Amino acid sequence: MSTPDFIREIRASAGHQLLWLPGVSAVVFDDAGRVLLGQRADNHQWTVITAIPEPGEQPADCAVREVYEEAGVHCVPERVVLVRSGRQVEYPNGDRCQFMDITFRCRAVGGEARVNDDESVEVGWFDVDALPVMHERQLFRIKQALSDEPTWFETTSSE
Repeated sequence: MSTPDFIREIRASAGHQLLWLPGVSAVVFDDAGRVLLGQRADNHQWTVITAIPEPGEQPADCAVREVYEEAGVHCVPERVVLVRSGRQVEYPNGDRCQFMDITFRCRAVGGEARVNDDESVEVGWFDVDALPVMHERQLFRIKQALSDEPTWFETTSSE
């Protein structure tokens, strides 16, 4: 995955220390109820479209931008379905980060699903009952986007 310029600038002074970063995920459905997935170029895992917002960029705008940039699909965000802190990630170069993810349910309104940049090796629409092998966190995002439940969040407080 390409690293945004603003993170490169932070890394120049922060080194490999843990960075707490915003993240956005877009669970995009077409009119047939299929979900848009991309197979990442860095680890070949299938995921919903994910991104890091630019400084000052609204999360929903980031989701729309990234879906088009990565997959060639125009979409409209419908609602927030999930807010969750991810686990710490360490990249091969030693950089560490942790993301606060906001997941949006989106509806496709145009474009054609295709690999549209270097972040994916494959992009496509999948029936929700015929998904490729995916990490549980990705499947949970899709499940929440399909549900009528209010925005899901996790709490560890005992109150």
